Amino acid sequence: MSQSNLVVATVDDDRRVRESVQSVLESAGYEAVNFESAETFLLSGALSSVACVIADVRLPGIDGTELQRRIRRERRQLPVIIITAHDDDDVRQQALREGAVGFLLKPFDGGDLLEHVARATNYS
Repeated sequence: MSQSNLVVATVDDDRRVRESVQSVLESAGYEAVNFESAETFLLSGALSSVACVIADVRLPGIDGTELQRRIRRERRQLPVIIITAHDDDDVRQQALREGAVGFLLKPFDGGDLLEHVARATNYS
């Protein structure tokens, strides 16, 4: 599967973050899909087809760490990258302990995001 066939989902309640991440991903050849909440992502059916999920920690309703747990139950090997504007070492350690492949603080560099996605999807 080529990089251009890989679909990466972003789950963030901030439209500007979703659009920014989408722009970075598409500039690198990924297909990007956006969701404003964990619930809309889970109900969309996208979980079965995405190659990677980028999720904010603080989301209304189901938060990013709970979303990560649900993803792990359904698709254990699906890489999840956690993003947040709040530097909390406990949250970082919990996310990584529960299988997140990356943890980025907002605002993050587009190149850093692409490195994480490439590593997560085995394209570097």
